Amino acid sequence: MPLWQGSTTIERPLEQVVDPRTGGGWIVTVFNNDVNTYDEVVSILMIATACSLDEAYMEAWEIDHLGKSVVHHGGERECRNAAKVIATIGIQVEVGEE
Repeated sequence: MPLWQGSTTIERPLEQVVDPRTGGGWIVTVFNNDVNTYDEVVSILMIATACSLDEAYMEAWEIDHLGKSVVHHGGERECRNAAKVIATIGIQVEVGEE
């Protein structure tokens, strides 16, 4: 059962533009699986990326319905750290340059 129910529309926040000269330019992509629940994914995304509940839920929805979602933008070290945390619950995660 989805964590978020009702007729409320959630708008995805504008993507943050990252200047590669300041340490950005990397992304974390999370892939769907048949093991983890929405609650698990939402919780780990909030912990790993310090995002809001609404953003974590939107990303979990994308992972579930689209097969994957870019869940974080930042510098290489920041993205690798976030990916390491996300992977602790068994989700396939990938870090790469934008």
